Amino acid sequence: MAAISKIATGNGHGENSAYFDGWKAYETNPFHPTDRPDGVIQMGLAENQLCFDFIEKWLMEHPEASICTAEGVSKFKETALFQDYHGIPEFRQAVAKFMGKVRGDRVKFDPDRIVMSGGATGAHEMVAFCLADPGEAFLVPTPYYPGFDRDLRWRTGVELVPVVCDSANDFKITIDSLQSAYHKAQEANIKIKGLLITNPSNPLGTFMDKETLKNIINFVNEKNIHLIGDEIYAATVFMEPEFVSISEVIEEVECNRDLIHIVYSLSKDMGFPGFRVGIVYSYNDTVTSCARKMSSFGLVSSQTQHLIATMLSNDEFIDNFVAESRERLFKRHKYFTWALSQIGICSLKSNAGLFIWMDLRKLLKEKTFEAEMDLWRVIIDEVKLNVSPGSSFHCHEPGWFRVCFANMDINSMEIALSRIRNFMVKNNETMVPPRNKLWRRTSLKLSLSRSLSRKMDDFIMSPSIMSPQSPLVQART
Repeated sequence: MAAISKIATGNGHGENSAYFDGWKAYETNPFHPTDRPDGVIQMGLAENQLCFDFIEKWLMEHPEASICTAEGVSKFKETALFQDYHGIPEFRQAVAKFMGKVRGDRVKFDPDRIVMSGGATGAHEMVAFCLADPGEAFLVPTPYYPGFDRDLRWRTGVELVPVVCDSANDFKITIDSLQSAYHKAQEANIKIKGLLITNPSNPLGTFMDKETLKNIINFVNEKNIHLIGDEIYAATVFMEPEFVSISEVIEEVECNRDLIHIVYSLSKDMGFPGFRVGIVYSYNDTVTSCARKMSSFGLVSSQTQHLIATMLSNDEFIDNFVAESRERLFKRHKYFTWALSQIGICSLKSNAGLFIWMDLRKLLKEKTFEAEMDLWRVIIDEVKLNVSPGSSFHCHEPGWFRVCFANMDINSMEIALSRIRNFMVKNNETMVPPRNKLWRRTSLKLSLSRSLSRKMDDFIMSPSIMSPQSPLVQART
């Protein structure tokens, strides 16, 4: 039998990590409220399912958006025939307009710089191919999305050099940490070609302020390296302050724009990961030209382009959708983090994304990654929740876990919270002297059950309490 290529058979995909192992545990025993009530609940998938009713209503009212309806069939032949890799003009124009809208219309994007790709995965690989040769590297602040090991490294031969961030300052990127990582790479004879930042952050659910972004831009200019800004969560910011994009900051500071590149997609902001709409937006003419040629390997289907162009061109719908999505994300995040706090679980303060960065350090038997994996296996095997351990995100502190909250209905979330609550009660029992266990178990169960049920309607159903404009929320922000 002929040998298979080393790239295809190697471990570069990263599928052997705990991040993907959690998915496998879910896939072999998926939760279903009636068919499989004891199955694993998927809380490792950063998917935005909170506004599908809103989108489905628009689709019913606009059947012409699809070429597979009587109203849209006149566009079938035109759409089914060959489209070049520049993309349908209406699609590029609509995406450019949407990118500006979710950034508060404080910046405009040029449709001619919109380059298509098969989701953010393909977009990141495309950028890596354009900016670096095999053996060269990108700096990436930790913790970072596990898929970057696959997206940027697997087929390109590019390396990733971690920029260590820690909980002492809420995992914020500092110039000192950037300088340290850069110099260590130099000492190891690794050529740094760029810095990749995720803003808003996956897995932290936070985003960078303008001053931090200015410092980062100054850093890449000083080193003459590229800056890649993954902004795929831009419209998931659900609480003040407003999201600040790299595209805004470069309007205010002097910099070499040839070094600035943005990766975007509709997977998170619109909740369309299955459509595989990824975007590379580069301020560098050469990169734009090269990326467009490379996009031949991962084009967005013309049918999808047609639907997306029609939907994103509807200003009233998009304005309402963005506002509604933020409101629902705000409510879900608010209730979820509050419910966890009632059972003694803290998380990093956040205001964006589809997940929280949960702190379970106090549950570790010892402060090691081995102990983190032991705890994770209990959560997967006994609690039956797929959450992602921090080590799979290259976090340098054991005990942090990413938990997704927007990929399930409210009933599934309540069951997940109930499982976590029972786990915490059981865990607390092991820390209480035997003669106090009965009282402690009864007290915890009663107080948590009463407290959660009493507050449920307030946090989920009351717009006046949950609105980002409410006095309660304004006081906290």
